[in-house]
Amino acid sequence: MSAQSEASTLDAATAPKSAAAFAAASGEYRPWRNVWAIVKRELGGYFASPVAYVFLVIFLVLVGFFTFNRNLGGFFERGEASLFAFFVWHPWLYLFLVPAAGMRLWAEERRLGTIELLLTMPVTSTQAILGKFLASWFFLALALALTFPVVITVSYLGDPDGGLIVCGYLGSFLMAGSFLAVSSMTSAMTRNQVISFILSLVICLFLILAGWAPVQNMLVGWAPAWLVDLVASFSVMPHFAAFQRGVIDLGDLVYFLCVIAFGLFVTGVIIRSHRAG
Repeated sequence: MSAQSEASTLDAATAPKSAAAFAAASGEYRPWRNVWAIVKRELGGYFASPVAYVFLVIFLVLVGFFTFNRNLGGFFERGEASLFAFFVWHPWLYLFLVPAAGMRLWAEERRLGTIELLLTMPVTSTQAILGKFLASWFFLALALALTFPVVITVSYLGDPDGGLIVCGYLGSFLMAGSFLAVSSMTSAMTRNQVISFILSLVICLFLILAGWAPVQNMLVGWAPAWLVDLVASFSVMPHFAAFQRGVIDLGDLVYFLCVIAFGLFVTGVIIRSHRAG
């Protein structure tokens, strides 16, 4: 073989590696492209069937019912320009609706056997987990954004505090993300969506009841103060209540982000075990 042919063969063999190295060095290699591709895939899957639209309608109907019903939210009976009657029911609505939205994240992939295909694609487990989680979180954000008529209503009837409303929406968005991370974790545990729904519902119920006032009052009667405070620290209720008051505290932000990070971390451990197996 001539020297020219050997040089051509060597160039051809090293060209892909050199191109990849150049792309990485020049910033053209962007892992977030893989994440965004999965986000678009998942969002397309949501709206390819009527399930997403049914979910949105149910969420909006329940929000309106709990907010404006005189025996529940009592929006008009309060006689004040605030969205307290609107936000106070969000933990209980998310308790059922978020696990319903998140139960298919990984359970469906395992049931159909497509999780093996997904994990053999040129994406990392972290990218797959983030992509699926962000797609569902964006979907929940859309559902929350579609409640804007409530804001228009209270603005028409009075002069509400805009900062209070923004804080309330931010807290609701973070709480939905926390519940969704829990649902992602339970969905990775099983291929049965019903089991995933029940597991995430139980965990999210604990996160609500641990800091709910009636439960706290019950614990005060027999438990020491440090135990009551410890149980309450696991709850979303006091942290979400701060957002409802218009207070954005670093501790509350860290709490929600830690719940999300923990749920996704456990999801990653489970998914990597499947990948290794």
